[in-house]
Amino acid sequence: MSAPTTPAPAVPAPATPGLPFLKGHGTQNDFVIVPDPDGRLDLGPAAVARLCDRRAGIGADGVLRVVRSAADPAAAHLAGEAEWFMDYRNSDGSIAEMCGNGVRVFAHYLVRSGLAKPGPIAIATRAGVRQARVADTPEDAPGEVTVDMGRALLPGPDGIEVSVGAKTWPARNVNMGNPHAVAFVDGLDDAGDLFSAPRTAPEGVYPDGVNVEFVVDRGPRHVAMRVHERGSGETRSCGTGACAVAVATARRDGLDPAATGEAVRHTVDVPGGRLVIEEFPDGRVEMTGPAEIVASGTLDPAWLARAEA
Repeated sequence: MSAPTTPAPAVPAPATPGLPFLKGHGTQNDFVIVPDPDGRLDLGPAAVARLCDRRAGIGADGVLRVVRSAADPAAAHLAGEAEWFMDYRNSDGSIAEMCGNGVRVFAHYLVRSGLAKPGPIAIATRAGVRQARVADTPEDAPGEVTVDMGRALLPGPDGIEVSVGAKTWPARNVNMGNPHAVAFVDGLDDAGDLFSAPRTAPEGVYPDGVNVEFVVDRGPRHVAMRVHERGSGETRSCGTGACAVAVATARRDGLDPAATGEAVRHTVDVPGGRLVIEEFPDGRVEMTGPAEIVASGTLDPAWLARAEA
C-alpha cells in the first residue's frame, strides 16, 4: 500500500496588474502620465481628479494620457499627421484643448520610452497638431524641448477686464488654442492667492472659462507672470499662458512680427522656472523650455476603481 500523498500547496492567483504611470513636470507644471497606446482606458473625470489629488492621490496639475491617434475617436482624423495623441485633462477632470508644458513633457516621454527619436515629433492635441523638437540629451538629464505652438489669435471684444477682490485691470484676449486673459499689474502679489478664479467682464465673454495671467516687467523683452488655470487653480507654470503673455507684451510695446518681418523673442519667468517664447513673421509662436520625468510606478487598480464607484 502506497503512502498517502501530500497535496501540493495552493498557488495563489496572480494579482491584478497595476496601471503603469509616470510623473513628470515642465517648469514645475506637473503631470501624471498614463501610457495607453491602444486606447483601452476610460479615465473619467472622477478618476482623473483622484489621480491629481495632492493628498489622497499622486498629485498633479493634470493628466497626460499617451494614446495612438488612430486609437482615439477624438484624434483619429489626425492620425495621418501625428502617430501620438496627447489626451490632456485638468486636475478637476475637465478636458482641455491644449497644454504647452504638457506637450513638452509628452514629447520628452515619447523619446525617453523609445516611442520616438530625438528631433522633430508631431503630436496631436485637441487644438490640432503641434510640432515638437526634442534635444538629444542624456537619459538622466532634463530634456530641452521646443514646441511650435501655432498662431496666436487676438479676438475681440475690446474692453475685457479682470478683477481680484476690489482691484480691476484691463486685459488682452489671446487664444493659443485655449483662451487667455492677460493683465499687466504693478506687482505679482496683486493677483492675490489665486485659489479662486479671477472675475472677468463682460459677462459671458468666456463661456467655457479662461486662463488668467498677471504680468510684470523685469527688463527689455523680459517679463514675469502668475497664472490661474481654469480647472486647476494657480499652477507653477503655464506654457500656453507664457505664449499668450509674450504676444500680449509685444503688442503692448508696439511690436508685431507680421508688420516688421522680424521675429520677436521674450523671456518669461514663471514661479517654476523660465521659458523662452519667439513669435515669427508668419504668426507662429515657438516655446522652448525643460521637461523632466521624475518617477514611475503602478497604481493599485482597486484604488482607482473606487473613484468611479
